[in-house]
This record gives sequence, structure tokens and C-alpha cells, in this order.
Amino acid sequence: MYYERLAQWTLYEDLFGLAENRFSHLSIAVQTLQNSFAKTGRLDAEYYQPKYERLIQKLKNHTCEKLKNVVDIRKSIEPGSIAYDTEGMPFIRVSDYSKFGLSTPDKYLSETYYRENQKTLDRLKPKKDTILFSKDGSIGIAYQLTEDLQGITSGAILHLQVKNKKEILPEYLTLVLNSLVVQMQADRDVGGSIIQHWRVNEIEEVIIPVVNKDFQQKVALLVQESFTLKQESEKLLQQAKQMVEAEIKVFPKKHL
Repeated sequence: MYYERLAQWTLYEDLFGLAENRFSHLSIAVQTLQNSFAKTGRLDAEYYQPKYERLIQKLKNHTCEKLKNVVDIRKSIEPGSIAYDTEGMPFIRVSDYSKFGLSTPDKYLSETYYRENQKTLDRLKPKKDTILFSKDGSIGIAYQLTEDLQGITSGAILHLQVKNKKEILPEYLTLVLNSLVVQMQADRDVGGSIIQHWRVNEIEEVIIPVVNKDFQQKVALLVQESFTLKQESEKLLQQAKQMVEAEIKVFPKKHL
């Protein structure tokens, strides 16, 4: 999506004045045991790649906050396959969304399970402007809800709610979470794992650059334009599909 990509490049230029792949060419690091395992508990080489340290040093040229200081982080649930059904309450898994939106889920929570756990489940339904953020599987995928979600997300998806929208806009934060800035921090934290799992305590420590509000609004407008064009495109495609189906009489008109 052009405008979403443009928003990312605008962010990179403001933060670094550098190309997106600026950090990818360095791959050698020498660390003492005291400066490595004794501090971090990590012995895998990926964690100490110079590109990560260079990223953090570049971010220090800007006002930054740890993610836990700008959002409230809520966990969801993992009810297990026994609660699944072919209809009922939509159950959103990591595979059911991307940074561009939600898709129709493959799984639903049964009416029986919903009735038995209604109070808990109703509290877990994410509200408008909540940012869905994946911590398992395909990690680090962020999507800002444009309306209340009438469904439940899996335990692999965190709910992030911005604490103070006067300081940081949800649209801007979502873009940062999907950007190289955070993806590199995810790669550093999860590197070496066979099964991708980003621990919540690591996610809380993610460094977020907080630029001035005017720039945030500029980026937010680009993101909003991107989603507007996507919705218009999907609407036109649906209309075209219906016209073709009507013309070749695949379905009776009453179904269109």
C-alpha cells in the first residue's frame, strides 16, 4: 500500500535520515562475558549484532519511551480447541489479521462456552483504537482497530491501549510497531528461537521514538489515506464481481 509505505519512509527519514537497510551490513561483534551474559542472560550471537546497538544509539538522538510507559498492555485468553465451533463468537488468531486489517476467522467460540464465560469474555473484547499486537508465531504484527471488535482474540495477541493520546497518536504508534525500528528489536529478542515467542516482559521494554505531534499527525494522515483507498478499492472490486456474476447469471439477482 503506497501511502502506508510512504508513511514508513517518512518516519525513517525523520528518525535516521538513512535508508531502511542502513543497519543490515554489520554482522560482527565481540563482547566480554561480563558485558553480555552477565547483563542479559543471553549467549546467542544474534543478540549482540552491532546493528542492534547502532539502532539504539540512533534512537537516543530522539525523545524515546519504553512501550510500557505509553500503553496499557492486556492479555487475552487461549480457550483451547474444546471451545471451538463452526459458528458463534468470532475467535481472532494471528493468522486472521495483518497490519492492513482483519480477515474472516476460521474459528469461533461456541455459544455454550460464551454463555458460561460471558462476563470474562465481554471484558476481553477490544475497543476502538486498541492496537492488536502479536507475540507468538508471526511476531510484531500491529493493527489499530477502527471500531469495537465483536469477537475475542487468542492469547497470542496482546491488546495495547495508548495511555495519553495527546502525547502519542495510536496511528503513529501502530506504524512504529510495524516498522523496522521495532522489528529489529523483535529480531534481537527472539533470535535463535525455533518457535517464535516474544515474551511480554521484553515487549514492555521496547524502545519507541516519540516525535513531535505535528509529525505524528502528518504520518497519521498518510496511514488513514492508505486505509481509505484500500476500502474504496475493495468496494469497487465487490461491485465489479457482482456485475460479472449478474451478467453471466451465476446467481439469481435476489442473491446479489
